[in-house]
This record gives sequence, structure tokens and C-alpha cells, in this order.
Amino acid sequence: MTEQPTIADATAVILTGGKSSRMGQPKALLPFHGKPLIAHLVRHLQKLFSETVIVAAPEQELPTLPAMLVRDEVAYQGPVSGIYHGLKASTKEVCFVTSCDAPFLNLSLITSLLSQISDYDVVVPYWQERFQPLHAMYRHSVAPLLRDQLDRGDLRPISLYPKVRTREVHEDEIRRFDPEGLSFLNMNSPEDYRDALGRWDTMWPSGTGTAPLSYSQPISVWVELFGVARLLAKTQTVPLTLAQGATLAHVYCALAEKLPVLVDRVINPAGLVSGYSCNLNGLDFVRASDTKIKHGDKLLILSADAGG
Repeated sequence: MTEQPTIADATAVILTGGKSSRMGQPKALLPFHGKPLIAHLVRHLQKLFSETVIVAAPEQELPTLPAMLVRDEVAYQGPVSGIYHGLKASTKEVCFVTSCDAPFLNLSLITSLLSQISDYDVVVPYWQERFQPLHAMYRHSVAPLLRDQLDRGDLRPISLYPKVRTREVHEDEIRRFDPEGLSFLNMNSPEDYRDALGRWDTMWPSGTGTAPLSYSQPISVWVELFGVARLLAKTQTVPLTLAQGATLAHVYCALAEKLPVLVDRVINPAGLVSGYSCNLNGLDFVRASDTKIKHGDKLLILSADAGG
């Protein structure tokens, strides 16, 4: 299994301070294979993030965990307060914010969101016609705007988005990593909890709580451009983050999203346009769009007739 490095300049923020009124018990403490869900989430997110912050209600009881614990100033002010206090506590520039009742976080998708934050203040998924503010990336610099919202009594996270540079990540992008949208499945009732336990037992049959490969280990590949492709892109090497099991078709899709200037001139929905070819690791020219890609692969895109 490929080792997943931590990302030194980003923080995972987990919000636990909700009322859990419909669930009837604290959602962070719901048992999954003998451990509280919050413990699984901390362990899972530590595969990507070097710092973890838990935001709890003022008197909320939680187990001892390898994370920084901070508390809302006022109980039950909602996610705006939790996001604000998480950002304030973080020592990093960028935070991934999630809730304590999301058992199926997909590290491949999270890594993709993180890779897009460089030009934005917020990167937020838009799934089933709704923003997902508790599965989003936030820059530390938006904290004062959230403080202003709290002072005005505006407790809707989406009120922030028009005021800052916001990247909306739509369903077609999300499905590359999480086809069913399990990342956004959270639990609000005992019925939801029972359903989540059943799904958990299917995905983690060994009972160890270790995520299956497709959920725990995103892969990194590099695309090197030659000739006209390099001139159009104004860059030589393009790093891409993909889900386990990705194929050449996924590479072309991700490349089109990252460098739209190449669409219809070098790549199109069917693959490479006529006159271009792809070489895998300097060894073989590959044409089949279902060719599997592995972590660390290097793909060379060059003119088929002129060798780049």
C-alpha cells in the first residue's frame, strides 16, 4: 500500500457541538466497532493532516484524543460558530472543516478539494443542489467575516460564499472520487445510525476500522507536456490527484478541468485528439482509455508524428 504523506500546512477541523436532539445521544460518541465515531474520524483525517482541531460545545464531554480541543463561546450557535472557532484555533493557513457525524469521509476527494484552494478562499462541494459547508476548505483569512456574521446573528455558512473567492465543486467532479456521495452522508436519527452501521460493516468487514483502499489512499500522477501542448498550457509538468482505480480516461478528464486551454486542441471527451499520443513512464505508448493508472506514474503527452 502506498504511504500517504501528511500535509503540513493544513488543519482538519471537526465540529461536534450540535444538539443531537433527533439522535437522542451525542453523535460524536456513537460506537463504531467498539470506538466512538470521533476517534475514527481523528485517526482517519490524521492520514492527511498534520493538525486536528475539535470544536465542542462549552460543557460537552469527549474522550481524550490526539487533537486540539476548543469550545464554542456560546452553545448551539450552529456551524458558523464552529467554523469560526476552528479557524481561529488552527495554526495553519488552510482548514478542512467537517462534522462529527460523517463516517464515510473520502480522502481522495478531500485531497482534490485541498489541491484547488491556492486560488480561492473557500472550496466547497455542491451536491444534489446543495452546498456542503461541512465538507469544505476554508482559508484562515475568512475568520473575521464569520465573526461579523455571528455578531449579526447570520448563522448560515453559505452567506460567506458571495463575499470571498469561492470555488464550487460540482457533481461531475465529485463523482470521480466518490460516485455515491457518501462523503456527505451524515446521521441525524437512530435510523440513519443503523443504516450507517450496516454500510460500515460492509466496507470494513474486518472490524479494524481501517478504510478500504479506494477511500483511504488517493494517488498522485504527473503529466508531462511537450510541443504545442506545453506552449498552450504554459507549463511543462502537471501534478494530478486521482482516486484509486483511476484510468487514463480519468487522467484526461482531470487534465481538462485543470487546463481547459487544452480541450479540443490536445484532449477531448474521447481522449487525445488526432496527432497526439500518450507514453506511460517512458516505456509504452498507451491508447486504451481504460488503462489503469498507478501512484507515481508519469505520463508524457506529445505529438504523435513529431515526437513532441
